[in-house]
Amino acid sequence: MAATSADYNQFVSETSFYNRMVLSHLLPANLWEPLPHFLQTWLRNYLAGNILYFISGFLWCFYIYYLKLNVYVPKDSIPTRKAMLLQIYMAMKAMPWYTLLPAVSEYMIEHGWTKCYSTLDHFNWFVCLLYIALYLVLVEFMIYWVHKELHDFNFLYKHLHATHHMYNKQNTLSPFAGLAFHPLDGILQAVPHVIALFIVPIHHITHLSLLFFEGIWTASIHDCIHGNIWPIMGAGYHTIHHTTYKHNYGHYTIWMDWMFGSLRVPLAEEDSFKEKAK
Repeated sequence: MAATSADYNQFVSETSFYNRMVLSHLLPANLWEPLPHFLQTWLRNYLAGNILYFISGFLWCFYIYYLKLNVYVPKDSIPTRKAMLLQIYMAMKAMPWYTLLPAVSEYMIEHGWTKCYSTLDHFNWFVCLLYIALYLVLVEFMIYWVHKELHDFNFLYKHLHATHHMYNKQNTLSPFAGLAFHPLDGILQAVPHVIALFIVPIHHITHLSLLFFEGIWTASIHDCIHGNIWPIMGAGYHTIHHTTYKHNYGHYTIWMDWMFGSLRVPLAEEDSFKEKAK
């Protein structure tokens, strides 16, 4: 259903505000103000995505590899500088394409093609939170199956997902590997966030926040540090995925792997997991 004029103006006003908030602090006005609204939105996402990637990656690497050396990761397991630079290089090649997806989703939101809403007066807080929960369950379900098919179909694995699985050991995985994907692979694993917009009503800023949270989340699950927060799909589970290639396809939680029989628990957690599952 097409957006009403008021809805359209509300969404465009909101995205324009986000564009100004980012671009006006990073670029001279004459470089971005003449651009069409869609390109302004993409440029905002691109610059914000890069900033998020580098800040989260560098701070996390500094913390675990230097401030907490030998606490979380033994010195001989720290990824080489060459490995991390290659991961950054791959992420930078893909970043323009990654950040195109939220620009496209915002275009569809502005034009009323989705169930996204702009103000919280559409529903009460309980219903808003319920929809967020349903949105996350749906995204979790779809990402699980997209990720699994990227492994199960040899063509998809060879030409897309194998790029990410170059990093399959503790001394090659790092927070910078979180976005080191073939561009199409990364987009396919983020598309569930957009598909869910057509199924579940979700607040605009919630959708954008969850998309950008992906950058922080993917950095955290590639640091090889098992946080042991059940039922979160932490780095301990995801490191197993990188070493076995056939377990732990889930995203935020282990529930989908548990439901569909692909879960493999880190050895130190097997007993406690069995207790919780009873």
